Amino acid sequence: MISNASFSRNNAAQVGIGTLIIFIAMVLIAAVAASVLIQTSGTLQQQAQSTGKQATQEVSSNIIVKSIEGVRAKTGSTMASNMSLFKVKVGLNVGSSPVDLNQLIITITDGTNTNDLIYGNNEKTYSSAMDNFSSSNTASVNLGHLLTGTQTTPGANGRYFFTVQKIRDEDVSFSQGNPIMNTGDLVTIYISVVADGDTSYTTIDGVTTSGNQQDSNLDVAPRSTVTIVMTPEAGATTMAEFVTPSSYGTRETIQLYP
Repeated sequence: MISNASFSRNNAAQVGIGTLIIFIAMVLIAAVAASVLIQTSGTLQQQAQSTGKQATQEVSSNIIVKSIEGVRAKTGSTMASNMSLFKVKVGLNVGSSPVDLNQLIITITDGTNTNDLIYGNNEKTYSSAMDNFSSSNTASVNLGHLLTGTQTTPGANGRYFFTVQKIRDEDVSFSQGNPIMNTGDLVTIYISVVADGDTSYTTIDGVTTSGNQQDSNLDVAPRSTVTIVMTPEAGATTMAEFVTPSSYGTRETIQLYP
């Protein structure tokens, strides 16, 4: 006896496989997207940290000008009518990062002429350091070479270089060859301002020049407006501006700033 049995077809399994394929594809897409996001966020984090570090350094690395004294050249008791040397005492702000004076640029103007000065041991700008500068010399010897030395390129030392002398250096890390300032250090920066008519005097601030000092291209006479701008490798720019007294009188050293 043959029975008329009816058979039904079940397609549920096919729907399940399609859903599984779509699910796997979504997981793969999500994994790729997550990988891209993680990589991008890592790059952004590194850039943010670098930017934050640079911004902090720019804000914190501040050179502070404590005082500026002007010194006149002299022979015996006869003194020059203009300033011949600036002694700029500088320190660092609290929490400041170390500052390498070998990378410092000092721009000084007497209202007419302008000199851009680099440290005497910097040999990168002009392919050689200041003529006769030596890291084994004392600060006074290098100062003497600053005032009297000249070279074919770039020319008179006083027009292109400055020298320094440490006053306070607790960790004994500051030297003529490695002038790195840390917080708490105090140094004197020497800037030559010898006028063209004052090159025959024999001494400047106790340094014997024997009338061999070189013209600095600056003339700091009474009532001169002087601007000094210090630009470190990183950090804020420092500026000091002052007007020299109406008369220098009989004083060899004169407080000019503040």
